[in-house]
Amino acid sequence: MPKTKLRVLVLAWCLVAVLSGFCLAEAQDLAPAVPESVAVSSDRLERLDSVLQQYVSDKRLAGVVALVARHGRVVYKEAFGMRDIESSEPMRKDSIFRIASQTKALASVAVMALQEQGKLLIADPLSKYLPEFKTTTVAIEKDEGEYDVVPGRRPITLRHLLTHTAGIGYGNGPAKDRWAEAGIQGWYFANRSEPVNHTVARMAELPFDAHPGERWVYGYNTDILGAVVERASGQKLDEFVRETILEPLGMRDTHFYLPPSKADRLATVYSATEDGIERAPDPGLGVGQGHYVKGPRVSFSGGAGLLSTAEDYARFLQMMLNGGTLDGHRILSRKSVELMTVDHLQGIEFNPGQGFGLGFSIVTDVGARGVPGTVGEFGWGGAYHSTYWADPQEGIVVVYFTQLLPAGGLDDHAKLRALVYQALMD
Repeated sequence: MPKTKLRVLVLAWCLVAVLSGFCLAEAQDLAPAVPESVAVSSDRLERLDSVLQQYVSDKRLAGVVALVARHGRVVYKEAFGMRDIESSEPMRKDSIFRIASQTKALASVAVMALQEQGKLLIADPLSKYLPEFKTTTVAIEKDEGEYDVVPGRRPITLRHLLTHTAGIGYGNGPAKDRWAEAGIQGWYFANRSEPVNHTVARMAELPFDAHPGERWVYGYNTDILGAVVERASGQKLDEFVRETILEPLGMRDTHFYLPPSKADRLATVYSATEDGIERAPDPGLGVGQGHYVKGPRVSFSGGAGLLSTAEDYARFLQMMLNGGTLDGHRILSRKSVELMTVDHLQGIEFNPGQGFGLGFSIVTDVGARGVPGTVGEFGWGGAYHSTYWADPQEGIVVVYFTQLLPAGGLDDHAKLRALVYQALMD
């Protein structure tokens, strides 16, 4: 049935339902809805179709799934291109993606849930849970790649880790030789046969990139928090996340490692080239096409370990947008969500127009940022070129999943953002 005719029929049904005293207001969160019912233009939203399809047709993306929701209703959910080009498998709306650093948001919520259970405070020193971090060091770069190692000026706190101000990178800082010797570099854990808490314990012996609380440094912060979650909860990270977040939210397709029965839904990773895209090698740096299915399955990375679908991740974001609850299940209190989604950097340099909260980037100045959005919007993305954001003021959730590493300077994220906001009617 053509989209226009289907839209008219659904809108007519909704008008009848309103007259009958019920409609989408009584539906569960993230039920599908006619865009106009939440002040989104169907015609303008359909501009996404041709734009996203063009990236596939131009062989700049293998495939993509995009989801847009407003006021708790899904107004756009489409799949384009191929899940696997070589086997001619089309992308599906329920395809499963490696979400890499989008894992950080869920691990951060796990930490906040433990604070609400009285098992930790984010102001606590990291060494309270991982004693090996009681004394840490920092590598101070000198000329020609040399560096001095000095004691850290202050203890690392859990809040430092949540805001990426602990000074801990991905092993590529001034002391990268020491990190390489320890075999701890890069964000990829799925191929590791060492439990993540053992890897984290070895990190404590290595020089970090900056003194705690002085710089924003992106790195192993949330992987370390994963080890904290295990220590404070007495459970493995995957168990705690599943019981505390995934199961209550109905995120049935979100896993640290994929059940074999779902392997045929996992999107293949591609890499950008001068001529388009090519299948990423297996194993490859940060790829390992099969490790999430056939790997050791012992290293649960709070920083980059999860796989998910667009619908599952949208449920998580809608929970945050709702102030910590979804479909009658409360994950966090409203005040914890508020604390997570405000800027904590206190003047520490970050991106123009943005600050950083507890697991999310935060828009602080729309003009300085220079793209459509709203003050208070929070989001992030993943290494495989996925992205997401939630806009509390506009009631918007956007999830965009693809599998491209490296991405090669695509502008699809910016066009997605422009096309979502241009579709608003109010």
